[in-house]
Amino acid sequence: MTASDARKVLVMGIGNTLLQDDGIGVHVTELFKSLSPADPNVEVLDGGTIGLSLLPEIEDADAVVIVDASEIGERPGTIRIFRGQEIDRQLSGKKRSVHEVALYDLFSAAAIRDRSPEQRVLIAIQPASTEWGLEPTPEVKAAIPAACDALTSLTRQWQDAAR
Repeated sequence: MTASDARKVLVMGIGNTLLQDDGIGVHVTELFKSLSPADPNVEVLDGGTIGLSLLPEIEDADAVVIVDASEIGERPGTIRIFRGQEIDRQLSGKKRSVHEVALYDLFSAAAIRDRSPEQRVLIAIQPASTEWGLEPTPEVKAAIPAACDALTSLTRQWQDAAR
């Protein structure tokens, strides 16, 4: 496989690391980046609380994995994986954070421009608290390794499929 044949994967952690569990997406992607060998076809990005300035990164990717705290109606630390249109349904319902709205807008803008990634996945983690604090709550912090494993598995599957 040549570099031009490789699939470009964008891994983006979303959230505010000053608000306990809200920053879980960033914590997961930081661990992923520290454990993964460098790969020019996998871009890891701290999306913060996101905005339309991230549209070029979304549009340039063949596949995108977003990791974020999301209200999924489960126990804190529970992980759910949403794919494709499941993401749209999850994000278009009741919002718990501003960045869920912005993420929906970001995907919508890419779709309107007919430049959506072929594959989209949201790794959603149920928060316990989004109050001021630099560390996630214990139950959500305990989910970081499993979320990182899911992220690693997804990126490997996509890269292997491109070979």
